[in-house]
Amino acid sequence: MAAKRGTKTSMKNMEKELLCPVCQEMYKQPLVLPCTHNVCQACAREVLGQQGYIGHGGDPSSEPTSPASTPSTRSPRLSRRTLPKPDRLDRLLKSGFGTYPGRKRGALHPQVIMFPCPACQGDVELGERGLAGLFRNLTLERVVERYRQSVSVGGAILCQLCKPPPLEATKGCTECRATFCNECFKLFHPWGTQKAQHEPTLPTLSFRPKGLMCPDHKEEVTHYCKTCQRLVCQLCRVRRTHSGHKITPVLSAYQALKDKLTKSLTYILGNQDTVQTQICELEEKRASLLQAIEECQQERLARLSAQIQEHRSLLDGSGLVGYAQEVLKETDQPCFVQAAKQLHNRIARATEALQTFRPAASSSFRHCQLDVGREMKLLTELNFLRVPEAPVIDTQRTFAYDQIFLCWRLPPHSPPAWHYTVEFRRTDVPAQPGPTRWQRREEVRGTSALLENPDTGSVYVLRVRGCNKAGYGEYSEDVHLHTPPAPVLHFFLDGRWGASRERLAISKDQRAVRSVPGLPLLLAADRLLTGCHLSVDVVLGDVAVTQGRSYWACAVDPASYLVKVGVGLESKLQESFQGAPDVISPRYDPDSGHDSGAEDATVEASPPFAFLTIGMGKILLGSGASSNAGLTGRDGPAAGCTVPLPPRLGICLDYERGRVSFLDAVSFRGLLECPLDCSGPVCPAFCFIGGGAVQLQEPVGTKPERKVTIGGFAKLD
Repeated sequence: MAAKRGTKTSMKNMEKELLCPVCQEMYKQPLVLPCTHNVCQACAREVLGQQGYIGHGGDPSSEPTSPASTPSTRSPRLSRRTLPKPDRLDRLLKSGFGTYPGRKRGALHPQVIMFPCPACQGDVELGERGLAGLFRNLTLERVVERYRQSVSVGGAILCQLCKPPPLEATKGCTECRATFCNECFKLFHPWGTQKAQHEPTLPTLSFRPKGLMCPDHKEEVTHYCKTCQRLVCQLCRVRRTHSGHKITPVLSAYQALKDKLTKSLTYILGNQDTVQTQICELEEKRASLLQAIEECQQERLARLSAQIQEHRSLLDGSGLVGYAQEVLKETDQPCFVQAAKQLHNRIARATEALQTFRPAASSSFRHCQLDVGREMKLLTELNFLRVPEAPVIDTQRTFAYDQIFLCWRLPPHSPPAWHYTVEFRRTDVPAQPGPTRWQRREEVRGTSALLENPDTGSVYVLRVRGCNKAGYGEYSEDVHLHTPPAPVLHFFLDGRWGASRERLAISKDQRAVRSVPGLPLLLAADRLLTGCHLSVDVVLGDVAVTQGRSYWACAVDPASYLVKVGVGLESKLQESFQGAPDVISPRYDPDSGHDSGAEDATVEASPPFAFLTIGMGKILLGSGASSNAGLTGRDGPAAGCTVPLPPRLGICLDYERGRVSFLDAVSFRGLLECPLDCSGPVCPAFCFIGGGAVQLQEPVGTKPERKVTIGGFAKLD
């Protein structure tokens, strides 16, 4: 019973929300204006008529029809009733004619109709179609109907076809859109006709369409345009007016708006007890203050009454003053002395009383002070929080390697977020029936997140949203990340083989190496026409691969003179680079695209080395690449050409197949695929001729927050 009374009280309190701002009555067929306010359709047509717009009050076919408007079928009780003639405005609307101020017939540029909204006191643009382009607020109609039923507004529903006084309606017909008494229902649904098949319903004051229809195409709306903030149908989506707009299914918009409204209402309802407590405390302070004022008033009145009595006693001595004035007129000196002696004592006492007289009460209320410190503190601390805005994902710092590292930031002037929710899912898995399933990381602190153990060779889509006391904000734009095609191989650089300490510098963490050309290269360049020997510096990885598939990435300084990145048999690498190879000899071709190192072997044998040649910001795909290592990508670069050096290079080794692939580690686009002899342990290798620098891709989990520079070559952030 208490819950029922609470529901009725809540419905009664919202009565002002259900009144039309024009007629101040319950809404009847309300229309939603572009300013989001509502107005009755009849009131809107009347307002436009007063403004001088004729023929744009809405589509007459959308008005509800009833048997009462059909002259061919009338009730016997209605036959004696004289129907009012339609006014000139309705005739013009039904005939389709009419003009409005400022427009001529056949004008090429029709005037835009402006509607004076009575709620926001502003002119709202309705477009050329006027009210015919507005949606009908069916939800508001349902709320009005429930309100009428709960508080019994308007009494009983009457038959629409009876002569006054009409009888109480007992049935309603959705097809006829009218209410009937028993007699009229039988008359308008005669036996043996199509109307006899109509199902009677309970009488109602509003007959609504089954679904919300597009005012432009008369089709059911299925999507919501976030850019225009308008419901659209399938035909609206293909129009040029919505080209490039962000359109979502109406189910998504429904769920998002419902969640927002639910959270806001939950927050308001959760704080109602606090507000009610503060109201009670203010009422108590008000009663206490009124009581203090009453007591102070009584005290002052008592003191004033005493003072009045004292003044009256002083006024009673006015006769003594008159008597003294007459005594002063006495000229007989002895007689004067006799009378004045006694009179002087009385006058002295009256003078002393006047000198010591003070007002008993003051007209000022300075001693009464109202303590509003606590209330002022509450008012100053009152803050209406907004949900955080949609975060912006930092694509420069977001990447996938052995793990996925996601970084974001809030837009300027956005409310702060207490924590974030990160959602992610794979996009390359077969679609399953039902809603898309996202994996979540709840209550993420800070502006970055680490997603561990992602699947290799997959595409992930990620998004993030913030949360504070006001609730959850909007999601960020989706970002797609490709994961490496194979498990990541972690290793360090080992410069014990073929590396000269004078020309080669390896960082302390053994993940970056820099080569300095030095004087020997300059002297060799001076004797280049007469023949020379240039030394090659080689750095190997400290881990060798003996099975499975492995992937690693590195960055090459674009200013490097000549760098070779690849893999090779560990035994052959150590054997070949124990001494300084002859760069000019026929056994070493720096421009072949990859080095076989085994020209004496048969044609069918796979080479023990596979290198990619990089120099001065370019990748050389030499003629040797076309014969020994064909490209697998359809749109990959042709052999015997150069391509720009990407920010990071990826190397994918398939030990069982004896193949190694070179990729763009950012877009995972294939650059080159080579055969490789995998009869023994295979390890990564880096060759330097002249100046150059290489930085290995660092694991995501140990990724530093700052950049470290080694000899002018910046490590990856």
